[in-house]
Amino acid sequence: MTKIYIYCLFSDNALTGVYSSLKSAHRDAVKQCNTGRHGVFVLEEGMSVPATLKAVKTLLTGEFDVKVDYFSDNKKVSVIKTKLKE
Repeated sequence: MTKIYIYCLFSDNALTGVYSSLKSAHRDAVKQCNTGRHGVFVLEEGMSVPATLKAVKTLLTGEFDVKVDYFSDNKKVSVIKTKLKE
């Protein structure tokens, strides 16, 4: 059985994209969230860390049905990792 993960991008409480690649979902999440004067961050163990692909991969490795919130001073977007079920 093949494990297929999908990444759903939500912005302003609406689905804005579905991706099969974390890299693409991360790119678009940062692009949509990067509207303020400061950088884009994610929460990792209760601390704000810069939203790098490495940090997000660390949060999502081995997990599914997990939500990661990206935020800046003006905007917040979320990426949800889930598994396709047969």
